[in-house]
Amino acid sequence: MCTVCGCNDVVTADGRKMTHDEAHALGLDHHHDHGHHPHGETAHHHVLDDHPHDHRHYGEGPAGVSVPGMSQARLIEVETSILAKNDALAQSNRRVLNALGVLALNLVSSPGSGKTTLLCKTIQALGDAPLAVIEGDQQTSVDADRIRATGARAMQINTGKGCHLDAQMVGHAIDELRPRTASYLFIENVGNLVCPAAFDLGEDAKVAILSVTEGEDKPLKYPDMFTAAKLAILNKIDLAPHTDADIAAYEANLRRVNPAIEILRVSARTGEGMAEWLHWLKSRLEEKAA
Repeated sequence: MCTVCGCNDVVTADGRKMTHDEAHALGLDHHHDHGHHPHGETAHHHVLDDHPHDHRHYGEGPAGVSVPGMSQARLIEVETSILAKNDALAQSNRRVLNALGVLALNLVSSPGSGKTTLLCKTIQALGDAPLAVIEGDQQTSVDADRIRATGARAMQINTGKGCHLDAQMVGHAIDELRPRTASYLFIENVGNLVCPAAFDLGEDAKVAILSVTEGEDKPLKYPDMFTAAKLAILNKIDLAPHTDADIAAYEANLRRVNPAIEILRVSARTGEGMAEWLHWLKSRLEEKAA
């Protein structure tokens, strides 16, 4: 048990317990046992770090972080070891979903972007299309209840102090939900633009939802997330005329960090842009079935 923050030991893929400095340098703590998992793993890791270690800025050095007494090579080794366990489970999830022809989308955003409202509107617009939803939040089942009110099947995952879903959690949910062949699986991740960027869940794509009220510099502040995303949805576009939001600047900054990213302008409230979003969804499902 860490005497500084109370977190449990983090164990690397080779079975070695990491030191406090190693774990927190990578933003990783809390080794929990969740019992047997059908895909063969029992541990997941949460990201929760607010302890500064030195004056090196993020992005300096190959590891992008610094810890006194640890080389950049060692930091990279530790991070690679931890993420390798998650990636192996993600690949297992992906094999299951691919065999069923399921289009799995990892919906990521900061809190308050409107992704649950957008998801509810999307489910309603898709009509009788087969789909299922995995809801991630630290506490409560509020969002899963909203999803179920649309008639969709939904499973709530509460992560407690954890700030992201991982592949093991999603694997459990897939086993419970048993998605139908040629269906949609929407994974609504915990509201956070940092941690979910690094954790593959077995999805086909990350979809980053960004409210126009959040600030045009958001993609520059959280580049890893928008680099990992295939699609960015600029949501609440109906509010743009009533704020100082510069939509062109949003899009320029998104393409600055990810030149290949697709961008849609949407308002879940008014329905603007929903047709384009639905077309994107249907096209990707058809591509997967082909």
